Amino acid sequence: MPIRFRTPAALEPLWRQLLGHQLRVLRLANGEKLAETAARAGISAQYLSEIERGLKEPSSEMIAAIAGALGVTLLDLTVLLTNELRGARSLESSHELSRRDGTGGRASTQLSDSGSTLVLAFAA
Repeated sequence: MPIRFRTPAALEPLWRQLLGHQLRVLRLANGEKLAETAARAGISAQYLSEIERGLKEPSSEMIAAIAGALGVTLLDLTVLLTNELRGARSLESSHELSRRDGTGGRASTQLSDSGSTLVLAFAA
């Protein structure tokens, strides 16, 4: 039976980075400056900038306020982020990592398409 464990964090982007990138994309698509969006969300332009750069991890209330200021729902934002993660996952799942184990057998590690797991299979 294969051994399953979580994908190492290094293979997946941080949530705050994906969120920040998507918020910036939405803001620029609306043709807005940081100060305009931040004012509608009730936060400072500096704080919004830090969120967009993935430096701050905002609360769920803050994310809702920024989404509202950008004219999107939390569901819309979540779908955009999910699609971005799925795009990253499909790139990762197309790569198979393999190495030689200490006994001369072959150990193969392959990313699963059905979640954040790696499947290890050992063969002699």
